Amino acid sequence: MQRWHYLILWLALIITACGGPTTHEGTTLTPTLPTGASPAPATTPVATVAPAPTGAPRTATPAPTLRSCPIFPADNIWNRAIASLPVDPHSSQYLASIGLSGHLHPDFGSNPTYGIPYVVVQRQALVPVRFDYADESDPGPYPIPPNAPIEGGATSSGDRHVLVLASDTCTLYELYGAYPQADGSWHAGSGARWQLTSNALRPATWTSADAAGLPILPGLVRYDEVASGAIRHALRFTVAHTQNTFIWPARHQAGTSGSAFPPMGLRLRLKASFVITNFPSQDQVILAALQRYGMIVADNGSNWYISGAADRRWNDDILNQLKTVPGSAFEVVDESALQVAPNSGQAH
Repeated sequence: MQRWHYLILWLALIITACGGPTTHEGTTLTPTLPTGASPAPATTPVATVAPAPTGAPRTATPAPTLRSCPIFPADNIWNRAIASLPVDPHSSQYLASIGLSGHLHPDFGSNPTYGIPYVVVQRQALVPVRFDYADESDPGPYPIPPNAPIEGGATSSGDRHVLVLASDTCTLYELYGAYPQADGSWHAGSGARWQLTSNALRPATWTSADAAGLPILPGLVRYDEVASGAIRHALRFTVAHTQNTFIWPARHQAGTSGSAFPPMGLRLRLKASFVITNFPSQDQVILAALQRYGMIVADNGSNWYISGAADRRWNDDILNQLKTVPGSAFEVVDESALQVAPNSGQAH
């Protein structure tokens, strides 16, 4: 046998002893097969991934959280993206009533009395709460600390919302028109309790601490979310006039009979065509959320005012640039197809 035959035999023995093809930095070296030859079957079948059946659920974006508590489940309507939903057929008339020439307005900032504050407590003592609208309020006691921050400050004559997140039970307590009493109890216009791990809505026609019968905290712009680079939920905003009706997920109305006005619960989004890259990065986070998740009509107030949590870290000069976004940059969406059940906030 000639020397080159020995060399070929020697190389074949080496390859066999090493178990076949060798690898180098992740690249597989496969022997070249003669023309027309088929590779030998592998001893272990190669796993294949079957395509997902039509209509199969996709992996959901994680629910927003606050102090280890979810702010409702990931499939809650507050946390559902609506960028691909169809435009509502009444979009033009609703926008006209809100004001096409009006502008977005951040109703929050670095001033602690500007915005809606909240407090997170743990194992907080429960105190009695007396309500003016007790028939549509969740009865106390509530875990409200005596120094709980009040919207607008202690001497405010406005809505005086008080928001308390009990992180040990992931329960949200919200009051409207809240006043602390000398004996440690509270007096409020109305109040609602929300289990943040549940999609349950309030009974139909019931108010909450908000006119739409919705929670407030899940719709606030929070500094920590903006600093993280993403807001993963819809925002809360107000309009001056609303219809005397509400649509899912809202539960209550506080408006007039004008059909041109938006109903409580109506959802708007910033048009995808609106260029946000010219804004400061913090504003871009807010505007991106308005394009992806939109904002929900939650109360009567000034037109185009979006709600946020009071925080001394806000840069008011940056936030003020949001005031250049016109009402004409928005559109109303029809989210009715997302409804799973009328008494649930769960969304398809």
